[in-house]
Amino acid sequence: MKLTGVELRRIRMPLVAPFRTSFGTQTSRDILLLRVVTTDAEGWGECVALADPRYSSEYVDAAEDVLRRYLIPAIIDRPALDAVAVGPALAPFKGHRMAKAALEMAVLDAELRGQGRSFARELGAVRDRVPCGVSVGIMDSIGELLDAVEGFLDAGYARIKLKIEPGWDIAPVRAVRERFGDAPLLQVDANTAYTVADARHLARLDPFDLLLIEQPLDEEDIRGHAELARIIRTPICLDESITSAATAADAIRRGACGIVNVKPGRVGGYLEARRIHDVCAAHGVPVWCGGMLETGIGRAANVALAALPGFTLPGDTSASDRYYRTDVTEPFVLDDGHLPVPTGPGIGVQPLADVLAEVTTATEWLPG
Repeated sequence: MKLTGVELRRIRMPLVAPFRTSFGTQTSRDILLLRVVTTDAEGWGECVALADPRYSSEYVDAAEDVLRRYLIPAIIDRPALDAVAVGPALAPFKGHRMAKAALEMAVLDAELRGQGRSFARELGAVRDRVPCGVSVGIMDSIGELLDAVEGFLDAGYARIKLKIEPGWDIAPVRAVRERFGDAPLLQVDANTAYTVADARHLARLDPFDLLLIEQPLDEEDIRGHAELARIIRTPICLDESITSAATAADAIRRGACGIVNVKPGRVGGYLEARRIHDVCAAHGVPVWCGGMLETGIGRAANVALAALPGFTLPGDTSASDRYYRTDVTEPFVLDDGHLPVPTGPGIGVQPLADVLAEVTTATEWLPG
């Protein structure tokens, strides 16, 4: 398989409601899509970098720039290419995992479409549908939060994740437990908003029987997470700290986490995400698939990943209408708290041309 060109496409997708976390409020998503054209088939990739470098050091403008100037040129002239070769070819360029992941995804999608194989089969999926959780942002009031949680439970979501930050943590969790009892699986996500000095405060979450607390401390503070794990009973899950199978193994060895959130974009791609899954499975550490408000393109690949055997907890693989009134693919619709795993070639979905044209803000073609 040889690349004949790559299209960079920027789209803007309005959210159905503002989504607030400790690193800002989003009302829309400025998304970079990649379409690779090869001698065998076309493939799609989605870059999950946000508009600003607040979740991580990456942001969408920088991802587009590094793809155009360095990453795509590193592979576009190769006489033969497959997805396994993408990682080594891009290794000389430091960081930029989200940009690398988008390019690897697009190449893998094209490769599998050309061979008539699905993402799920390639990654090692064992289920034909996956249970879905939903992430609930920081709200203006407890009443607004309770109404939102009730709506998501009525829709059938199997797990509720509450975003927290200092000043919005104990009270909202208590309110959700008092209103809905122990029925929903409940977890919280701090997005690095605390320090180890907050350990005693975070221990006040222990009585609420949470599934986990996600990334309470800075992404580089593995030692602090290990110390926190000795103080609080709530299991610690790492997100931003896990950037590779090697960092996952180190965090587990040091006792910094008992659960891992796997986000393919954050770790450089779906092949590395599968390696993280394998490392965690070997250590008996459960994993779940995180989300970055993906369109149906990224969601399709995430659902396939979430069908691997070690993904034993519901992920952030919400239905399309959780974030978008109109998705760029046929929508993913929740059925009894689950989403079906696509079975078609590649990621198993195609962008809808009319919708894609409506939300596109810019395109650029890089020929081979």
